[in-house]
Amino acid sequence: MAAASNLQSEDQFLCSICLDVFIDPVSTPCGHTFCKNCITEHWNTSDRCQCPMCKEAFTIRPDLRINTFISEMVAQFRQSAQQKTSSSSSEQQVSKPGEVPCDVCTGTKLKALKSCLVCLASYCETHLEPHLTTSRLKRHQLIDPVENLEDRMCTKHDKPLELFCKTDKTCVCMLCHVVDHKMHDVVPLKEEYEGKKAELGKTEAEIQQMIQKRRLKIQEIKHSVDLSEEDADREIAEGVQVFTALKESVERGQANLINTIKEKQKTTEKQAEASIKELEQEISELTKRWTEVEQLKRSEDQLHLLQSVQSLKAAPPTKDWTEVSVRPSYEGTVRRAVAQLEETLSKEMKKLVAESELKRVQKYAVDVTLDPDTAHPDLILSDDGKQVNDSDVRKNLPDNPKRFSNYVNVLAKQSFSSGIFYFEVQVKGKTKWTLGVARESINRKGIIPLNPQDGYWTIWLGNGNEYKAPASPSVILSLKSQPQKVGVFVDYDEGLISFYDVDAAALIYSFTGCCFTEKLLPFFCPGVNDGGKNSAPLIISPVNQAE
Repeated sequence: MAAASNLQSEDQFLCSICLDVFIDPVSTPCGHTFCKNCITEHWNTSDRCQCPMCKEAFTIRPDLRINTFISEMVAQFRQSAQQKTSSSSSEQQVSKPGEVPCDVCTGTKLKALKSCLVCLASYCETHLEPHLTTSRLKRHQLIDPVENLEDRMCTKHDKPLELFCKTDKTCVCMLCHVVDHKMHDVVPLKEEYEGKKAELGKTEAEIQQMIQKRRLKIQEIKHSVDLSEEDADREIAEGVQVFTALKESVERGQANLINTIKEKQKTTEKQAEASIKELEQEISELTKRWTEVEQLKRSEDQLHLLQSVQSLKAAPPTKDWTEVSVRPSYEGTVRRAVAQLEETLSKEMKKLVAESELKRVQKYAVDVTLDPDTAHPDLILSDDGKQVNDSDVRKNLPDNPKRFSNYVNVLAKQSFSSGIFYFEVQVKGKTKWTLGVARESINRKGIIPLNPQDGYWTIWLGNGNEYKAPASPSVILSLKSQPQKVGVFVDYDEGLISFYDVDAAALIYSFTGCCFTEKLLPFFCPGVNDGGKNSAPLIISPVNQAE
């Protein structure tokens, strides 16, 4: 028996009605045990006499007697519990600052385990024992230890605050309800507590949800920062490349300026040498004549002087050096060099910026394939859906709402309702073509105006190598060279559609300020075959994204 008692736990001796250790345990005919007062009060307040556990009904209220065996077991359990309490009392914690002390302890105050709302006192483990074992005290309401228990009493009636007045939003006692809050909406404190606790649960869930959203936002911002850092690094690299190229152009311009000035100086030096040589030759000839004249001048023979003057050689021809100058003018040399450099830099910048822009948009390349269900019956599509050309021969195909009937057009299978996308199409060898994007709801039958108002954003090549953007009004495009490959870029959210000459890395045309409200699909028109003159296909090409 002693060995068995060591295995006993409090759960074995709890009444299922009051959920406390049995007091005067009695057993019903069905074998279930309850406190005598608990089962008696239960039957007194119930219409039927039945077991609270198994619901077995009794036609006559059973004669309840104390179950002596269980009563003895409960007594042993209580004695064991008291011994444990006594042995552990020395191990109880001393109350620390901020903790609720036991109100009964004298001298050293131990830490309170519970507070009684009836006694308005807090108890350590040892002094709490009467509330756990004494029948009268067991009915008191125990809570986790709190300070200032007097705050839980009505200051007016000195009664526990057991009710809550919803009208005045305050806690009241029973007398307050009868006297001052009789017509108010008053509920038990526990009911309001449960309601507020449920509200706090919802608030807690909402706060947790808000916290989670903000944590996700932090992750999103951090991710954006990472992406921004990548973009910044890429832009810096591209900027360094552009400015390095511009710097090299400036250095070449400076070298050209210096070479020009030096060459001009060399030419001046050569001209000066030639002039000096010519002047020295004239000086030599003039010196000889001067010598002859000087000698003749010194003659005292009158006849000889007159005769010799007649035979004196004529003066050698000489050059008029008055207007001759060998000092070059450098005026305007630097200005012309700078003007030429500006022009070169402008072209270079436009080229580098265009190349940089093209590389940027090429990063948004998507895989595009042609949709045979939309293709005009004259068109021939490759098996991989990447090429299309006009055959001049109409195939017998079933008509459907998606298929173009009057014009040799075809759409892509892919559609886009947000974000950014880009694709490239080879137009080499063609005399006519149209490329761009179109709304999903476009008219595919009858006459089709290819303009934004009708859902088409395109550029095209027509007769006589005329390039045009059908806008309002249409824009004739002046291109320096005929594109061999055209890139189509779409930023759905920004309302931007741009066309690029891929090989020249040049912007052809842009539609800006567009407002898209439905899906967009890549649009292709290879143009009619024209007796073989325009037989080359449009080819959707893979995008080269190499740096």
